[in-house]
Amino acid sequence: MGDSRKGLFRQFSAQDWHGFRKGLEKEGLRVDPDGFIAQTPHPEGLGSTLTHSRITTDYSEALLELITPVCQDTRSLLQSLRDTHRFVQSKLGDEVLWSASMPCRLDGDPSIPIAVYGSSNSGQLRHVYRKGLAVRYGRMMQSIAGVHYNFSLPDRFWERWQQALDDRRSLQDFKSDQYFWLIRNFRRRSWLLMLLFGASPALDASFVDGVSHHLDRFSDDTWVGEPATSLRMGDLGYHNNAQASLDICFNELKTYTDTLYRAIHTPWPAYEKIGVQDAQGRYQQINTNVLQIENEYYSAVRPKRSTERGEKPIQALRSRGVEYVEVRCLDLDPFEPLGIGASQIDFLDLFLFDCLLSDSDVIGDAECDRLDGSYKDVVANGRREDLSICFDGQQTPVLEAASGLLERLQGLAEQLDAFNGDSVYRDALAAQRQVIQNPQQLRSQRVLDAMREAGEGHLAWSLRQSRAHQAALRAHPLDTGTQALYERMAADSIATQKELEADTSQTFEEYRKAYLAD
Repeated sequence: MGDSRKGLFRQFSAQDWHGFRKGLEKEGLRVDPDGFIAQTPHPEGLGSTLTHSRITTDYSEALLELITPVCQDTRSLLQSLRDTHRFVQSKLGDEVLWSASMPCRLDGDPSIPIAVYGSSNSGQLRHVYRKGLAVRYGRMMQSIAGVHYNFSLPDRFWERWQQALDDRRSLQDFKSDQYFWLIRNFRRRSWLLMLLFGASPALDASFVDGVSHHLDRFSDDTWVGEPATSLRMGDLGYHNNAQASLDICFNELKTYTDTLYRAIHTPWPAYEKIGVQDAQGRYQQINTNVLQIENEYYSAVRPKRSTERGEKPIQALRSRGVEYVEVRCLDLDPFEPLGIGASQIDFLDLFLFDCLLSDSDVIGDAECDRLDGSYKDVVANGRREDLSICFDGQQTPVLEAASGLLERLQGLAEQLDAFNGDSVYRDALAAQRQVIQNPQQLRSQRVLDAMREAGEGHLAWSLRQSRAHQAALRAHPLDTGTQALYERMAADSIATQKELEADTSQTFEEYRKAYLAD
């Protein structure tokens, strides 16, 4: 079936092809000149974190999240992200945007300020949700940063593809089915992204102060996973025991939303003991269930649908189907001023599109366990020379498996380049082949080598990279018109927040209960 799908796509012409739709959400900590997490509030000049479409915060008041609009090509996507970075850098004063995924110097949970979003009901809900994350998992895990890549295809493609497959369902149901087809293959292959793009093999000692771990000592202030690719995606990063009990099924939309719904509505004894409010009546979490909301579920990939005001993600998915997929396992690239570069984005497009065009059987429990095992092995030990993973049903050395997977992308890269009249996808593929043929070029290895060459630990090296990126961006400030546009967006977002805060028709408790109601 996989070959037949690729055969069907080979019948497409350049006139049938309308490219990809893509977006980025890039996180980064604000840090002080000494490399300590910023204790200052979100800069007012950046606008409202509640209502600004491009500049917000994730968990912490210090954890910026920069969001691009949906773009048609890589150049415009990176230009948008670059413009936002330049505007942000103009408002940071002597603070710096941290270049690494693993955080700067911390001083325990109290040093990580929870993001605030104002007094409106929607702003309070965001804040209370984050307080819930704090009491459930602690704040340290929430100080980690990454890049989320949003990928979709235009309806013109889906209509042509549905016709090619002779599928008679509604376009909405067809698209959802096909995005889950892609997601199943993503789960089979996501270990490759951790091998190629994992860039967090080291962390500051303050992150694991008092915590049991199996890392290796690099210097007085730095621990490393010598064979690791991404400590961010390992047991010290986005991981928690309550969610380990979940059995979220990625085979199709209904099973996915049903299993998520169950988690959101299943009480969890430890969270019930904490309570929604403390003894003084202050809200500590949105509810006491396994998940407060869908976004609490950590996964390497998510099916997504843009939500309307007051709408929950699961409601949007159920009513209007999958709109795009969100790749969530990408570390910041500390060698790139924007945290990600063009070649990586083009490779992701090729990788994800091939996930759609390849055979994709439903994943059973046994395969699910094998996939999880391979992923964890590469995260923790991806640079071990003797590491083997389960690939095509048998144990295979990881570099050999990676080489085989990259080989499968060649034909598709050639076809897409023929459509576009360039060599973008072949070049992106060749760059990753070069890395696999020369494992010292793996991003995680480059980080450790750079630290050793500089004689610096995680803090000093990452701070130096951060300052270099800041200097490069500030050397080319926004033109007057673009700067004015961003200033207007900031001012408009503040005005919108004030309008929301002026509405006192509903108490927060009424709003919370209405939001949680089905």
